[in-house]
Amino acid sequence: MQNLLTDRELLQSLADEVELNLRRHTAVADGWQPHDYVPWDDGRNFAFLGGTDWAPEQSELGEVAKLALTVSVLVADNLPSYHREIGKYLRTGAWWRWVGRWTAEENRHEIMIRNYLMTTRSVDPVELERMRMAHMTTGFRRPAMHLLDVLATCAFEEAAAAIRHRNTAALEENSMVTAMANVIAADDELQAVFFANLVAAGLDLAPDQAMRAIADRVADFKVPSVLLADGRTSDEVLAAAGIYDRADEAELVFKPLLERWGVFTRTDFGEEGEKARAELAHLR
Repeated sequence: MQNLLTDRELLQSLADEVELNLRRHTAVADGWQPHDYVPWDDGRNFAFLGGTDWAPEQSELGEVAKLALTVSVLVADNLPSYHREIGKYLRTGAWWRWVGRWTAEENRHEIMIRNYLMTTRSVDPVELERMRMAHMTTGFRRPAMHLLDVLATCAFEEAAAAIRHRNTAALEENSMVTAMANVIAADDELQAVFFANLVAAGLDLAPDQAMRAIADRVADFKVPSVLLADGRTSDEVLAAAGIYDRADEAELVFKPLLERWGVFTRTDFGEEGEKARAELAHLR
């Protein structure tokens, strides 16, 4: 059986890889600006400032696009919880700088979408704020994990987010929604690459341990979910709308990453790694 590395040992051993991937990420990431994607000329005051409050007929977005953007902004609004959950594992050196970069990128997604929705009056701002308050009050907390589990989970989550946003872009609702969804998806895809590269390095460093983490995180993977005003969950409505369906996760989320990591072709697993790999045989 291969020796298990502690999280402290893994943080130290993978630090150089984190630094390299952070530099690569910042070099290739698009420096897009959230304000460029908001049609500010469409904006006007609400009644509080002497204007007119929102009414349903003011929205020009289709129901699926409104739903997809509402879910995206609410998930991104809960960023403090996600920042806390990832940050508590990565509080050192390049790891911590990556947490800051990742948080900043996620935050600009929320800034852009919310400004777009409010300026274009695409959704009821009062209802959106009520959902935001409820969602953030509930918050988000992960079960206790080891470092390799965190990295695998984040790789899967970012890959899933990219799929959700690419499908939102594919709606072709209007040119600006398409552009917003595509630019967010591009961020998600680069973030997924970052986490996937760290998982790959973990596999080289501790094959059995990393393989166990991957198998466990596939088994319990669940995308962040939002409770909507009508009592439905975002899981239900996004699946029905064809934006993100958990039934497709095997093909669209897991298999591409397992292939990227060479899970079914590696020859360096011990008994425990082989056992974990066998649990994923259905994903070959």
